[in-house]
Amino acid sequence: MDFELRKAREKLEREQRERVQRAKAKAERERRAKAEAARRRDALEASHRERRLDAARAQEEAQQKMEEVMQLGKGISFSHMFEALRYDGPGDKIKLPPSSFKELSDEGALDKGPMYFRLSKVSDRVPGAPQDNDSDEATCCGVLEFTAREGSAELTQHVWNNLFWGDSPDVPLIEVRYVSLPKGTYAKLKPEGVGFSDLPNHRAVLETALRNHATLSENDFVVVNYGQLQYKLKVLELKPASSVSVLETDVEVDIEGPDSVLDNVENQHVLVPLETGKVESGVVEEGKFRYYKFLVDEGMGEKVASRHANIEVKIETDSSGGDTDIYVSRHPLVFPTQHRHEWSSHEMGSKVLILKPRDASLVSGTYSIGVYGFKGTTKYQLSVAIKDVLNGQRIGEQANASSSVDVDSVVCKNCKRYISSRTSLLHEAYCVRHNVVCMHDGCGVVLRKEEATDHVHCNKCGQAFQHREMEKHMKVFHEPLQCPCGVVLEKEDMVQHQSSTCPLRLIVCRFCGDTVQAGGEPLDARDRLRNMCEHESICGSRTAPCDSCGRSVMLKDMDIHVIAVHQKS
Repeated sequence: MDFELRKAREKLEREQRERVQRAKAKAERERRAKAEAARRRDALEASHRERRLDAARAQEEAQQKMEEVMQLGKGISFSHMFEALRYDGPGDKIKLPPSSFKELSDEGALDKGPMYFRLSKVSDRVPGAPQDNDSDEATCCGVLEFTAREGSAELTQHVWNNLFWGDSPDVPLIEVRYVSLPKGTYAKLKPEGVGFSDLPNHRAVLETALRNHATLSENDFVVVNYGQLQYKLKVLELKPASSVSVLETDVEVDIEGPDSVLDNVENQHVLVPLETGKVESGVVEEGKFRYYKFLVDEGMGEKVASRHANIEVKIETDSSGGDTDIYVSRHPLVFPTQHRHEWSSHEMGSKVLILKPRDASLVSGTYSIGVYGFKGTTKYQLSVAIKDVLNGQRIGEQANASSSVDVDSVVCKNCKRYISSRTSLLHEAYCVRHNVVCMHDGCGVVLRKEEATDHVHCNKCGQAFQHREMEKHMKVFHEPLQCPCGVVLEKEDMVQHQSSTCPLRLIVCRFCGDTVQAGGEPLDARDRLRNMCEHESICGSRTAPCDSCGRSVMLKDMDIHVIAVHQKS
C-alpha cells in the first residue's frame, strides 16, 4: 500500500515538475518572441527613419546642387552626362549634341555671350555620397558647334588629356555643366621642360597658341606648337578665379623657369649658350643633334657686313672614327636641321665654316648651331670666333698677284702653268712623269699620279671628292628626303623647298607679328600678287579702324586705303 502511494506521489511530483518546465519554456518563448518582434519593429522604424533622412538629404543635395548650378551658370541650369569621344582639332572647344543647343537656347544661354562648360569625370561612387569636386578631375572649355551625336560629347586632344591624364577608359563618361567664368587678368605658366624660352618672341608664340582657347584652368597643360616641336606648359595660377575666360581680354602672363637643368640634353631641343672665342666640348651620338646659340652684337655685325671680319665656326673632332656635320641658322629659325638651315659643312673630320651673310642688314642677332652626329659617337670641341680679314683683304676679293707674268714665259702643255722658257723643257719632262690632269669636264685639276686614283667625281652633280668622301656625299646630298608636307626631294632642292614653298615653313606674319606656319598659296589672286602666304591672307582679312577716318578696313588693304582715300591729307 505504502509502495503504491509513494509511486503515485512521485508520479504526481514528476508531472508537476514537467508542467512547471513547460510553463517556463512557454514563457521564455513568449518573451523571446516579444523581444524579436520589438527588435524587428525597432529595425523597421529605424529603416523607415533612415529612408526618410536619406530622402531629405537627397532632396537637400539636389536643391543645393541646383542652387550651385544656378549660381555657376548665372541663372542657367544645364548639367548632363555624356559619353566622351575624341576629335582632331586645336584648342579647348568641344562639340555637343543638337538637343543641348535647344535646351541652352530655351534657358537663354545664347543671349549671355560665349558659353563655357565645366567637364568632370563620372566615376563609380556610392549613391548618396558627395561628389568629389577635385580640380584634378575637372577642366573647363568652350563649345565649337552642336553637331555631336546624341548622348555624346566630342573633345579635342587638349581637353581629353587634361581631363583623363593619359587614361583611356573603355566607356569614358563625363558630366558637362554650364558655368559662367570671369575674364582672366593674370596667368602664371611653367614649361614642363627646358627650351621654350629659347624661342624667339616666345610670348607671342604662346599668345598665338592661346587664340584657339576659350578658357584656362589651374593645373591644366597648354600645348604650344612651334614648327615640328611641341612644348607643354602647366597653368600654375590664375586670377581672379581658378578657371577663367581668355576671350576678348588682356591677360598678364608670367612664365616661370622650368625645374630642369642643362643636364643630359642630348635628346632635347635645347640651345646651350656659346660665348664667342671660347671652346665648348661635347659628345653627340649618331643620328642626333646637339644645339648651341651665340650672339653677334651690332658692332661686330657692322664689321662683318663691311667685310672687314668674318664669322668662323670651327669644330674639331677626335680620331675615334666618328664624324659630324654642322648646320647654322639665324633666328627665327631656332633649330637648324639637315634640310632647314642657312649654312652647313659636311667635310669629314674637323672643319671650319665661314658664315657669309646674304643680307648685309641682317648680320647682328642670335645664331643657332646644330652639331649632327653623322657616324658613330663623336667627341668634339666647338668654337665661334669673329676674325679680322688679314692684309686689308676683304671677303670675296682675290689678292693681287705678287708678280706679273714674265714676257718670256710659256704655258706648260701638261699642267697649263706659266713656266720660264729657259726651264720649260726640264719642267715639262718632270711634270709629265709625275703629274696628271683630271680630264673630267670642267675640272682640270692637276694631281700627283699616286693621288689620281683617289680623285673621283659624283655622277649626279659632278663635284670632285676623294673615294672615302663619296659615300657621305651621296648620302647627304643625293639621298631622297621626305618633307613633313609629303614632298620627296634631294637635299639642295629640299632646302629651297622648305625655305620658299613648303606650307609648313615658319614665317613672321606681317600683320600679327607672330612666327607661324605659312600654309599654301592664298585663294585670292590679289594676295598671290602681293606675295602673301595662306596665313597672311587669312590674318590680313581681320579689320581694324583707320587712324584717320575710323572706318573699319581689312589689314591687308590698309595701305591701299590710306593711299586712295587719305593721300591728299
